[in-house]
Amino acid sequence: MKNILVYPFLILGVFSIAQEDKQIDESALTESKNLTWEANKELSENNFITAEVDYRKAISKSGKNVAAPYNLGNAYYNKETYSEAFGRFKQAGEIAESKPDKHRAYHNMGNVFMKRKDYQKAVEAYKEALRNVPTDEETRYNLALAKELLKKEQEQNDQNEENKDQQDQNQDNKDEGDNKEENKDQQKKDKEDKGDQGNEKKEDNKEGDGEQKEEQKKQPNQGDQPEEQKQPRPSQLSKQQIQNLLEAMQNEEKKVQEKIDAEKVKGAKVKNEKDW
Repeated sequence: MKNILVYPFLILGVFSIAQEDKQIDESALTESKNLTWEANKELSENNFITAEVDYRKAISKSGKNVAAPYNLGNAYYNKETYSEAFGRFKQAGEIAESKPDKHRAYHNMGNVFMKRKDYQKAVEAYKEALRNVPTDEETRYNLALAKELLKKEQEQNDQNEENKDQQDQNQDNKDEGDNKEENKDQQKKDKEDKGDQGNEKKEDNKEGDGEQKEEQKKQPNQGDQPEEQKQPRPSQLSKQQIQNLLEAMQNEEKKVQEKIDAEKVKGAKVKNEKDW
């Protein structure tokens, strides 16, 4: 019996603690909602800083107040602080227990992704919103728009990739053409160098031939003898023959002289002397 009596006391104790926790949670939730109301009022009066502080207090008071992070997310969204807005919408979606609350949170997350032009994630967020409230026409419209923009983005990416491949191909062709042109120029240069070398060789040969000819011109022909080499031949006559030749020449000269003298006698004028 003692054991039986223990259980009721334990059960009553646990029930009492649960009731106290529930009352605390409800009190915290009520206080959080009051702060949210104050923040909404301040935000409507364009007092963003004070409203932000009250929203944060409301969130810290209770983790069950979906309106506080959701409304703060809207405030950030209107200020175009999209990173902060997304964090609050995500927080609201995680703590939301009703489908309409989850729907609103995911719908706005999709809007943030659209602002970021992250259309793939926007499509997923809108789909999640429609899973909770399939009849929302605004979410359906946003989903269709996100799909269309995603399709255009993918087509543009494909086009850019194709253009990039074409540019790479053109660059490769250009590089190949440049290499061919360089090779052609190099071959032309090599040919010109070879031609220059041939011309230089011909010129050298020409100069060598000229010098050789000039040298040959300076040298006497084999058939001719230099002046200093033209010497009279020595006499082959004997002394007697020479003596006879000299005597004959003298006799001949004597005859010529006698003839000349005879001609002088004939032509001389005779002087007539008169005797007086």
